[in-house]
Amino acid sequence: MIYLDHSATTPLDPEVLDAMLPYLRDNFGNASSVYGLGQAARRAVDQARDEVAAYFGVQAREVVFTSGGTEGDNFAWRGIAVRNADRGRHLITSTVEHDAVLRSAEALETEGFEVTRLPVDRQGMVDPDDLQRALRPDTTLVSIMHANNEIGTIEPIEELVAVTRSHSTAYFHTDAVQSTGKIPTDFNTLGVDLLAMSAHKLHGPKGTGCLLIRSGVRIQPQILGGGHERNRRAGTENVAGIVGLARALAIAHRDFDHNTAHLRRLRDRLISGVLDRIPGSRLTGHPTNRLPHHASFLFDGVEGESLLLQLDMQGVAGSSGSACTSGSVEPSHVILALGYPRERAVGSLRLSVGKENRDDEVETVLANLPGMVARLRAMAPISAA
Repeated sequence: MIYLDHSATTPLDPEVLDAMLPYLRDNFGNASSVYGLGQAARRAVDQARDEVAAYFGVQAREVVFTSGGTEGDNFAWRGIAVRNADRGRHLITSTVEHDAVLRSAEALETEGFEVTRLPVDRQGMVDPDDLQRALRPDTTLVSIMHANNEIGTIEPIEELVAVTRSHSTAYFHTDAVQSTGKIPTDFNTLGVDLLAMSAHKLHGPKGTGCLLIRSGVRIQPQILGGGHERNRRAGTENVAGIVGLARALAIAHRDFDHNTAHLRRLRDRLISGVLDRIPGSRLTGHPTNRLPHHASFLFDGVEGESLLLQLDMQGVAGSSGSACTSGSVEPSHVILALGYPRERAVGSLRLSVGKENRDDEVETVLANLPGMVARLRAMAPISAA
């Protein structure tokens, strides 16, 4: 298989697996237990927390381990909204967020909260002026993702935070699931109050992530039980997963310059090759201010799901923003938010490279993709009106 879907998940790094294995076999203790086996697990969690904190430039007490990005986004949204309802019930996000944010916003609206969804331009960028106009005295949360999962655009988080600070007392949350390990994500440089990430996007284990919560932020716990994570997130710690998360971040930091250059080179080769060889193709997202591993396209007259099936038959894994539901292909909300009509939005394809991909794999895809697109157009053309 030629795996080009690293924005969906990544293979577990062998170094990460080696770090995790002792806590899946011999050192299996509960980190809340007082005897030796439990305390060994506690030391592993504490060390991992220190390493994660150092990676993001925060204090260890500002790291809350979670099951991943979806839980982190839900925790941030509901935790801030409910805890700060006495100050206001207005929340702000964008139209291109991950469903973890959008569904959280919809749920809170049914409970009497008001949500403003900021538009984006054709490249998926949020305009700081739009945010300034949307801010109100009763705004308690602004939530804009650091980088988009479907189109790769990197949002101007520092500018958006500055606008928020100048005109509001609202907290600022960012979904950094796609950006962590790929671009700099120093917490204080970004200036945010909350940041969610997930280990499995950077060659760590699935089911593990963290939410960074700046000291002093008022937030309501969402998972209740014991006093884990300083009473902010109950549940027995996933020791092996937490150790794996810390090791994945350490590897990402150690190999950052080498990996980034490699990813960018493969990404640029994919983008130029597709645009040069396939008529009626268009890059989606920002042409330069985008994730180093991320290439995303629209193809006139083609359904993305059909193209994925063609690629899979040739042993290539990619993804599409469109989804087949009840026999009809529904376009991505992100592509629609860019202003493309439905007929074009269904023809989306995302190819995201990883550190183990090679030049010959990219060339194989570029050699075969034009023919696949041509065949699909000939078989069942879709109007691009």
